[in-house]
Amino acid sequence: MSIGRFLTAIVAVASLSFLAGCSEETPTAGTTAKKIVVGTEPTFPPFESKDEAGNFVGFDIDMVKAIAAKQGLEVEFKDLPFDSLIPALQSGQIDMIASGLSITDERKKAVDYSDPYIDAGLSIAVKKSDSVIKTSADLKGKSAAVQQGSTGAKKAEELQKAGTLKEVRQFPTVPLAMMELAKGSVDVVINDRPVSEAFVAAQPGEIKLLDEVIDADSYGLAVRKGNTELLTKINAGLSTIKADGSLKGIKDKYFKPAITQPTK
Repeated sequence: MSIGRFLTAIVAVASLSFLAGCSEETPTAGTTAKKIVVGTEPTFPPFESKDEAGNFVGFDIDMVKAIAAKQGLEVEFKDLPFDSLIPALQSGQIDMIASGLSITDERKKAVDYSDPYIDAGLSIAVKKSDSVIKTSADLKGKSAAVQQGSTGAKKAEELQKAGTLKEVRQFPTVPLAMMELAKGSVDVVINDRPVSEAFVAAQPGEIKLLDEVIDADSYGLAVRKGNTELLTKINAGLSTIKADGSLKGIKDKYFKPAITQPTK
């Protein structure tokens, strides 16, 4: 989905959300309720995925649970496609997004972000047998796979418009994009570095990650615009788990060795 169409969809859904909010028969999950509904796209390990029993697991999941425990909130996770998360937040289907969501100026027009909780940044994954692509300077005439609605997709579109990439193929999940790379159907995958690192670790014989970090950024939790009550609670809880070492413990659990922190 193009960025323009994505923002248009957000505006349309936001309008419907306003009308729905006027009806007492269709209440949304409010910030005064003890339970908050958190949207996530669980095909993004190590941040969010599902185990064999269908339970939500991952860094974001544990972090949100820890924040909720500090703030006396009950959490329900909801499985949604990545490019549906912001519209779902706008329409009141969910109260918060926890899904490896990069903080961007464009998204700030649609959501309110928490304080950053981890540094990310885009990287380029190639087949291990590829000896041609060593940096982003070698992408001329190449094809890329990306996840729909991601910052990787936006970067790839920019490179295509600039005449660097020949083709950009978008997929609903990162695993599908990585599968295309493993099959040799595309030359590269442009994606958030921590997640790409997890895939490289899982398939050491198939894929490698270039050292270069493109467009360093950070992840944040997202709430509806103007939802200051919930945002205040989330930031307070996040500050607490940073201070008491809980967040570091969650990082150590999911990132071994420790997550690469790009220089901004």
